[in-house]
Amino acid sequence: MRPAHPTERAVGIAHYVSDADGVGGTLRTEPADFRVRELETTGFEPLDADPGPYPHVVVRATLENWDTNDFARALSNRLGISRERVDWAGTKDKRAVTTQLFSVRDGDPETLADVDFDGVTIELVGRAGRGLQFGDLSGNAFEVAVRDADTDPVAAITEDLREFGGEEGETVGLPNYFGGQRFGSLRPVTHEVGLAVARDDWKGAVVAYLGGPDDAEPPGTREARGFVDDEVAAAGDEDWAAALDRFPRRLGFERAMLHRLVEDGAGGPEDYRAALETAPTNLQRLFVNAAQSYVFNRILSARLDAGLPFDAAVAGDVVCFTGEGGRDDLAVPDPHRDQRVTSNRVGTVNRHTARGRAFVTAPLVGTETDLADGDPGEIERRVLDEVGIEPADFDRPGEFHSTGTRRAILVRTDLAVERDPLTFGFRLPKGSYATVVLREFLKTDPRDLG
Repeated sequence: MRPAHPTERAVGIAHYVSDADGVGGTLRTEPADFRVRELETTGFEPLDADPGPYPHVVVRATLENWDTNDFARALSNRLGISRERVDWAGTKDKRAVTTQLFSVRDGDPETLADVDFDGVTIELVGRAGRGLQFGDLSGNAFEVAVRDADTDPVAAITEDLREFGGEEGETVGLPNYFGGQRFGSLRPVTHEVGLAVARDDWKGAVVAYLGGPDDAEPPGTREARGFVDDEVAAAGDEDWAAALDRFPRRLGFERAMLHRLVEDGAGGPEDYRAALETAPTNLQRLFVNAAQSYVFNRILSARLDAGLPFDAAVAGDVVCFTGEGGRDDLAVPDPHRDQRVTSNRVGTVNRHTARGRAFVTAPLVGTETDLADGDPGEIERRVLDEVGIEPADFDRPGEFHSTGTRRAILVRTDLAVERDPLTFGFRLPKGSYATVVLREFLKTDPRDLG
């Protein structure tokens, strides 16, 4: 197998499963080069339904070069309502054309239809009894153009991916890695913060977030982070005030942590925990999620090294099945519908994996995670030993606690390829990353894929 890019190896991704050279090229020359459309799970009530039991008006917004949070804020401002009344199912990249659902509690359909922003088209969809929640979608459909690419390797890469997924025709299979966005697209350190939290090393978590300069950052930022590593963290008497003086004002989260350390002092673990808790709650959760994702990526890489299949179960594996009430055109794994595979059940289970009804899983480790048995279980335990954590380590306070779950290790998709420019069309279930497809074809720095 071909070794992954060094930046990917730092987040647990060790391999490409296709051997051919990459096509190179450039992504997102313009926003329209990256199109993503949410695939909905359920229908909605008609717009003329009684707003009493169905107070949420659902719209489908197509956004060009809009951040999801920025649009929600702009929409609430235009309507003159609280931002808390606007909800959505999934967060999308800004430099793209995205089509996604939003719900507005007690919204007026006529007013929503008249909303006019540059780069925004709004379509009224219907009404719902509750606001949209994160994950209220089956998946996403992508259409991605790659400019100035070499199309010669496309056929060989596609054939390798079909073979890996155990499929024929237009369907390809790929390891369901977590992409670089999970770890920080510019400076991939969120997993290092989360691993330090799991190890009960609160000072280490703060230093991992504040330090660790990256060549992609501006000089002033690199200097400030280097000062944390070289002059503050290693000192016996940490001068966090001097560090605060060096951090640019645009790094608001870092400065908030430093302010807390300066104001409260940094005498013990609780002080460092308090500093880390100045981060927004979603970022606190992301630290832990990124640590789990890093371990998951490591387990997938180790399974590739061991030569165990991804498209079929072996004795000891834990599989999950497709979710109930989903779409007919997209298989979505449901980690709550799981089954441990014993030696006498391998054949039966693999009849389901072959039909896309069951999926081999690996753990997103947490306090309630059950590890696999047999060879897969040995891999999971070895990786945890190498990383230096165990499931009980995720029993942490507040947003840093996680019970864990399991996740499919293989993602399959029908792949359509066009040329001039090279364009890939594919669908992925929610939670899977477009970069797992694109990285195999481009084989470039993952920071160029985001």
